[in-house]
Amino acid sequence: MKFKTRLMITSLAIILMPLLLTSIALLVVGSQIEDAEPQFRFPDMNNSSFIYTIENYSRITQEALEKVRQQIAEDPSRLEDKAYLDEISESLADKSSYIIVRKNESLYYTGNHTAAKKIFSALPDYGSEIESPEAGYYYNDIKRLVKVVDFHFTDGSEGSFFIVTRVSSLLSRRTLYHMALAFLLVLVLTSVLLTQWLQHGIFTPINQLNKAMQQIAEGNLEYMLTTEEKGEVGELYRNYEDMRLRLKESLDEKFEHEAKNRELISNISHDLKTPITAVKGYVEGIMDGVADTPEKMDKYIKTIYNKANDMDRLINELTTYSGIDNNRIPYNFRRINVAEYFGDCVEEVGLDLESKNIQLNYEDLVDPSVQIIADPEQLKRVINNIIGNSVKYLDKEKGVIDIRILDEVDSIRVEIEDNGKGIAAKDLPNIFERFYRTDASRNSSQGGSGIGLSIVKKIIEDHGGYIWATSKEHEGTCMHFVVRKYEERK
Repeated sequence: MKFKTRLMITSLAIILMPLLLTSIALLVVGSQIEDAEPQFRFPDMNNSSFIYTIENYSRITQEALEKVRQQIAEDPSRLEDKAYLDEISESLADKSSYIIVRKNESLYYTGNHTAAKKIFSALPDYGSEIESPEAGYYYNDIKRLVKVVDFHFTDGSEGSFFIVTRVSSLLSRRTLYHMALAFLLVLVLTSVLLTQWLQHGIFTPINQLNKAMQQIAEGNLEYMLTTEEKGEVGELYRNYEDMRLRLKESLDEKFEHEAKNRELISNISHDLKTPITAVKGYVEGIMDGVADTPEKMDKYIKTIYNKANDMDRLINELTTYSGIDNNRIPYNFRRINVAEYFGDCVEEVGLDLESKNIQLNYEDLVDPSVQIIADPEQLKRVINNIIGNSVKYLDKEKGVIDIRILDEVDSIRVEIEDNGKGIAAKDLPNIFERFYRTDASRNSSQGGSGIGLSIVKKIIEDHGGYIWATSKEHEGTCMHFVVRKYEERK
């Protein structure tokens, strides 16, 4: 749920929940009133405004009524004494009550003549006394509670003693007290519920997210944080997970990169050590006079030259690798004619292969006018690296390398195939990865730096093409790469 929606619900709840709970409180109070009603008689049955049970009001005058009952039992003539009645009336004045004494159908005595005239005609008849000592009559229209005790005057006349209580003021004060208490409880309950809801929906997720961020700061990238929540909280959790996974991936790549750099340094160090050792040995032979004939001297010098070329090749590979790693390979793309370019390359490479007693076969099946957009120097590096690998792993007495240029409609495909020892099926998917070497031993004289084919793959992909290899062990390997043709816009 979104924060905006959550806050709107909170605002509405602050208004609606107190109203709802207060209404429930009133209904509960109303049910208590209904439970008390059977003890009383209601001349006016419209008691909708009767909030408190009549028992609460009857207790106010109960003590005075009990004294009157006792007096009737002992000496009912005392109720004919107006001085005694004045005494009772004064004791009830502070309880919002007054008395009426009726003799037959006439008013005998009252403590409040004005009020008595209004209610006198509605007073219950003689003999209507309710059995329950705390019961009485409630008149809703004038808000009066009436309790009655019947007796006989000394002359035998029927008499009724009434205590009339004005309940309206009592109702107002008690209503104010109880409603204030109920409303306070409603507000407290509303506050607790909303606080818990906000705590669960906002503050708890934020605390969990803060804890997760502390884990990230401490380098713990395995601390997961998942949720089924939607809205801002869910988005925060999902963004955290995306960030964590990316940081973890970046850190793993960093560790892998550092490991490969260490491997590269080890490989280059090993591959440089071999030609340097050979150069030192031949130079010492010349210095010691071992090359005492022109033929030996020429052989020593050629060997030193070849070893220097090997070192130069390794250094060039390292420089190119550095450019690949930083995406800074210098390219100079231009249109080149396929037939002319590959013809020159084959002629140049052929001389070197001929000196090594390796047969080179070349076949161009592309129209002489076909052109591609390429960097001539970098594309030559691709060809030289592939052929260099083929020469390195030739194991036949008569080595053969075939170069074919094929037409692929909107692109050309170059195939460079040898009859070397081939590549195992398990190694074939990995040969274009950096530092991958199919030879297990670092002592192999054929082992390279392991970055030659990764450089080839990078250059071909930067030309908008792709490269792959097919091979059979002990039979040979074929490298395939595709480059799109150049087509003039019409």
